[in-house]
Amino acid sequence: MEFDDKDFEVVGNQSESQEVITRPQMSMFKESWIRLKKNKGAMISLVVLSILIVMAIIGPHLNEYSYEQTDYDKVFQKPSGEHWLGTDRFGRDQWTRIWEGTRISLYIAFLAATLDLIIGVMYGAVSALLGGRVDNVMQRIIEVLVGIPNLILIILLIMLMKPGIVTITIAMVITGWVNMARLVRSQVFKLKGQEFILASRALGASNGRLIKEHFIPNTLGLIIVNMMFTIPAAIFTEAFLSFIGLGLQEPLASLGVLINDGFQAMRNHFYLLLFPALVIVGLMVCFNLLADGLRDALDPKMKK
Repeated sequence: MEFDDKDFEVVGNQSESQEVITRPQMSMFKESWIRLKKNKGAMISLVVLSILIVMAIIGPHLNEYSYEQTDYDKVFQKPSGEHWLGTDRFGRDQWTRIWEGTRISLYIAFLAATLDLIIGVMYGAVSALLGGRVDNVMQRIIEVLVGIPNLILIILLIMLMKPGIVTITIAMVITGWVNMARLVRSQVFKLKGQEFILASRALGASNGRLIKEHFIPNTLGLIIVNMMFTIPAAIFTEAFLSFIGLGLQEPLASLGVLINDGFQAMRNHFYLLLFPALVIVGLMVCFNLLADGLRDALDPKMKK
């Protein structure tokens, strides 16, 4: 009696089926997004930040008042149907000024954080990649900048230049990129000895290509998290400088300028301090919570 292959049935696990990938492939960012969605605090912060950013864009245009429009017949009016958040000592509409100030503070913070990102990433990557004498010189420069108090540098620069958005941004960037450079340098040093880097070098990859295609993509999670912590720090620095009178000057509006105005009138008109304080606290808390969530999502090993 002759048998054919069709007369037999394989029982048990088949080697072919074990090699089949049943789960769809996901990128690192997709997996990180799935982990981030499980963090309720980070997701709530993301929603609140989205609302605040949208209001900073459209808020000043929701009524007919401009942020610098004065009306001395409506000085220190309490919140009402005409002026939703009241008016200040010059009769300016607080609703418009708060959202205009939020927009300016966010603009300064994002601009400073972006410049810190560009300078710090390139400086740290080049320092670690070249190594040797070049790395020693570049690190001595960083140590000199770290040794000088940041606030003194900022105040001196603002005193030499006219206070404004550009001046505050430059003042914050002078030493703000140092922390980013150090983090990127330490990460690049870890990656320099990896097999895929050595293979790229053996195939003739230049230093610029190594930075662009290997080092920066493999440090992107660290860069994003550090940038998210940099933004609230920049918001606080701008608010502090404006509060002590070294930042933006009236009639320009920023959260620091508004808090300074509210502080002077706090005894009789507390609402002038309350609303901008709530906005800046919301921004600071939400950015920090979101940064913590991103840190855990991009690097699960960091989660406590």
